[in-house]
Amino acid sequence: MPRVSAGLLMYRIHDGKLQVLLAHPGGPYFKNKDELAWTIPKGEIEPGEDLLEAAKREFKEETGVTPTGPFIALTPIKQKGGKIVHAWAFEGDCDPSAIVSNTFTMEWPPKSGRQMEFPEMDRADFFGVPAALRKIKAGQEALIEELEKIATGEPSRGD
Repeated sequence: MPRVSAGLLMYRIHDGKLQVLLAHPGGPYFKNKDELAWTIPKGEIEPGEDLLEAAKREFKEETGVTPTGPFIALTPIKQKGGKIVHAWAFEGDCDPSAIVSNTFTMEWPPKSGRQMEFPEMDRADFFGVPAALRKIKAGQEALIEELEKIATGEPSRGD
């Protein structure tokens, strides 16, 4: 059975252009990665948990922002590792520099026996569609492309 995640894609129209909020994973493995490293705020669902409720919970945990609808269901995607991601888009705005994420603990450096705490997401930012498509993790591009068609009626490639 594949792993399942649920997440939210916040968007805004800024100076007449669609922008989406993406988050950068925290921790040492993503420290120096930028392109193809960003993601929508999302996380794995608990057994029996409602997908949209899980998406809202994960968004709040990873950004500190309480999402408000209406929520637009996007077509689920399958990431390279086989994980299925269910996502919803919603219009909103926030100060990306004020993002506060939950944390996780891992052994670092490897085999050191030392446990360190890292933010699940170390930063977030709004990107125009072309930049977002360069930044987002492989497999999640379809979420942005679908939102773009819904929000603007057609794809546009101008920042």
